[in-house]
Amino acid sequence: MELTNATVLVTGSNRGIGLSLVHAFLDAGAARVYATSRSGAVSVDDERVVPLTLDVTDPDSIDAAARVADDVDVVVNNAGITAMQSLLTGDVDAMRREMDTNFWAPLSVTRAFAPTLARRGGGVVVTVASALSMITVAQAGSYSASKAAVWSASDGLRLELAEQGTRVMTVFLAATDTDMMAGADMPKNDPADVAAAIVRGVRDGTHEVLVDDDSRAAKASLSASVGERYPELGQTAAGSDLRREDVGVV
Repeated sequence: MELTNATVLVTGSNRGIGLSLVHAFLDAGAARVYATSRSGAVSVDDERVVPLTLDVTDPDSIDAAARVADDVDVVVNNAGITAMQSLLTGDVDAMRREMDTNFWAPLSVTRAFAPTLARRGGGVVVTVASALSMITVAQAGSYSASKAAVWSASDGLRLELAEQGTRVMTVFLAATDTDMMAGADMPKNDPADVAAAIVRGVRDGTHEVLVDDDSRAAKASLSASVGERYPELGQTAAGSDLRREDVGVV
């Protein structure tokens, strides 16, 4: 897709990957970027940037944003949270918030903007998933479940939106240097590199972007047996050394 003179909307654009995406789309020649966040504030001094209040968990806020941004060609579902809860013992309310933000929100945003994309000739929906969509770690199953759900939804939306010419692109990445991963001692992606990979994918017409080696390894492992994917299952509970730090999240 040619991005020169395109109009883009990015959710969660006040920091991290979202803020890097605003800059990356501007560098790619976008004519307008709706930079959305719950506060409606964005620290980008460029006349092409339109700050827009959008709470992705609030249906009324989504509908209001869709009425304002009625000229979009690319919608990027970037906003997300992590509660990292155990599926057995974790806080269920925290898990629900995680699912609301990571699954229901991008689905709702896509539904709201699909008619505009159709009217504009198709366009692209980008949804940021995770390497943990494809593999999970103990004591963090809630996050993986929410990202696996949005991955599956992206496949379903890809099929449904194809008729109107809208491409759905799913992005997979591991640990990235954002507030979400603050304090985690592990190698991390640079948000600017992630944003650049996403923009390349939009331009090149791809359906999936695997940003880093961890994501590529997770995808490659999907055809392996459960025992091969989770070798710790062969260990005793006391000997298991799988920790949520072993696989970075985004």
